[in-house]
Amino acid sequence: MKAYTYIEKGRFELIDKPKPQIIDPKDALVKITLGSICTSDLHIKHGSVPKAVPGITVGHEMVGIVEEVGAGVTKVKPGDRVAVNVETFCGECFFCKNGYVNNCTDPHGGWALGCRIDGGQTEYVRVPYADQGLSLIPDGVSDEQALFVGDVLATGFWAARISEIKEDDTVLIIGAGPTGICTLLCVMLKNPARIVVCEKSPERQEFVRKHYPSVEVVGPEECLPLINSCERGGADVVIEVAGAEDTFRMAWQAARPNAIVTVVALYDKPQVLPLPDMYGKNLTFKTGGVDGCDCDEILSLIEQGLIDTTPLISHRFPLADIEEAYRIFENKEDGVVKIAIY
Repeated sequence: MKAYTYIEKGRFELIDKPKPQIIDPKDALVKITLGSICTSDLHIKHGSVPKAVPGITVGHEMVGIVEEVGAGVTKVKPGDRVAVNVETFCGECFFCKNGYVNNCTDPHGGWALGCRIDGGQTEYVRVPYADQGLSLIPDGVSDEQALFVGDVLATGFWAARISEIKEDDTVLIIGAGPTGICTLLCVMLKNPARIVVCEKSPERQEFVRKHYPSVEVVGPEECLPLINSCERGGADVVIEVAGAEDTFRMAWQAARPNAIVTVVALYDKPQVLPLPDMYGKNLTFKTGGVDGCDCDEILSLIEQGLIDTTPLISHRFPLADIEEAYRIFENKEDGVVKIAIY
């Protein structure tokens, strides 16, 4: 089978690999019907993910059909349509039992698929701990509707959940890329009084205005003057998704005293927390990798029509043309948002 593979820093290639096999009773084998490219895949390509193992098949956003299951799998069966979770988790350790699945203590716990073990930019993938890592797609939900459930949408849902949003809050979301939009969709479920999105790209600003007209959109230059003029002196909740050079500083500067600042973004460089400048703001920071244990609930919300991420899919490519898909995605050409690989 063809598999898009991490060869070395700066180099991915579409190569032939054997079809994976069940190696543990808790495994499932899934035939990929649709996948996608994530910015995290680019981080692997450029050497920014130290845990990534050369030789692995990349890709962690995928849906498919169960082809085979191990003897210990009870949740899914061959023929089931499933969304694959970006995270591998055992469901039994202290962290899993408390919902902190990103910190599962299993050797393959956390982000494994497409990073430390073979992922989904291919034809078949072996999913460990399938009862935790696979979610049944309802009959009325398409592959494209379910495509982002296991990663960027799970991230947005987690970010909204831990941010403790109330209905009288002003929520600022910094960044309107795919993860920012997924975060926005999940924040909207909380019905805060006001949502402001800060984004520097005119194309992404227009995307938000077109699809979510009730949301205020500002550029970086306008953001702090607008937010700090709020009655409470800043946003009640700030969710930082951009990960740009100045966005971490903007996040805490835009927060009112005693606000929550949730950091979803990944950064290429260490960020500074200037405590003397922040003295008296009494902020609560929430950071870290997504605890992707809400996929079943997210699929139910999609089935009810309460979440729709299909507008994010701007391009579609067959696996054979994945090199061209990566070129467009990496260089942000042709108005690309997200690319579906079939």
